[in-house]
Amino acid sequence: MSTDEAQTRAQDVEREVPRRRGSALRRAVVGLGVLALVLAALLAGGFFVLENRYAGNIHRVKDVFAGVNQASRPAPASPTAPAAAPPVTFLLVGSDTRDQIAPGQLPNSRSDAIMIARFSGDRQHAQIVSIPRDSWVNIAGYGMNKINASYAFGGPSLLIQTVEQLTGVRIDHYAAVDFAGITQVTDDLGGVDVNVAQTTSWGPYTFHAGINHLNGDQARWYVGQRYGLAGGDFDREKRQQQYLKAMFTKLFSADTFTNPAKLDPALRAVTGAVAVDSTLGNSDLLGLAYSLRNLRPSSIDFLTAPVLGTGMEGAASVVYLDPTTGARMWGYLKTDSLGQNAKEFSAQSLPDVPN
Repeated sequence: MSTDEAQTRAQDVEREVPRRRGSALRRAVVGLGVLALVLAALLAGGFFVLENRYAGNIHRVKDVFAGVNQASRPAPASPTAPAAAPPVTFLLVGSDTRDQIAPGQLPNSRSDAIMIARFSGDRQHAQIVSIPRDSWVNIAGYGMNKINASYAFGGPSLLIQTVEQLTGVRIDHYAAVDFAGITQVTDDLGGVDVNVAQTTSWGPYTFHAGINHLNGDQARWYVGQRYGLAGGDFDREKRQQQYLKAMFTKLFSADTFTNPAKLDPALRAVTGAVAVDSTLGNSDLLGLAYSLRNLRPSSIDFLTAPVLGTGMEGAASVVYLDPTTGARMWGYLKTDSLGQNAKEFSAQSLPDVPN
């Protein structure tokens, strides 16, 4: 090959290399575009499945806030940091009557458990505070009575108003939980471990002091025990909290989340046992769930409203709440700082649940 031919060939190669690179780049861009479209389609399909299979499995209760006196309600919670989301507060009402929650209906005329669930603005911490159902409080329009009587008198609306009046904390959403339905998830998870303080018997089962591995039916009796507990209803509330923590710890464990055959029926059982206020649409629920993706059971504090003691009002056995210590707890809750100050209320906290 002559020198001139070699130079011409080299020039042709130099011109071809950019063309090849440009062609390869275009193919890569097109390929990425196709991949993005495929991923978008998969994500859209996944969202559709999640929205209908899980969020759509949750019942709705209408007009929950319609009967609440809007003029007397506490102010909505504000973000505690720039660009942060505001905290979200749920009122959880639990029933263990084994009645099924029907769409748009309530599980029971009275509540077996009353809890405030606060999700922090950073969505990485939560506090769940039980209010004893026999707490002696002022119910608007009815005077002093047990707090769960407000549920019987006026349903969720009056209970929300009563809790807001007691705590000064605004309730953003309402959720009814059927404990009998929730415990069905226990079998899907292969059972859960709870730490029993002292040996007791209830129904067909004996729960021995120490670690007990419960199946679904045992869990139903465990959270529903009403008599034979040293602390009475206080111990019953602790059992409910302890079971919920144990169940969610197992639900969020790696061996569950990586096992669709175990995770799907568990999520279906959980969502089927819950009813929420109708202001929460499916997309709202999924959005909240996604924002809580970094929340772990170890970052949830379980507490009980501070109590002075018990007594009698007429023929009724009641619980007297501690207004001074309670004011501190509710003040921390309003400022989204209860998590940092939870140790101050260690007497109202639960023992650790084994993982």
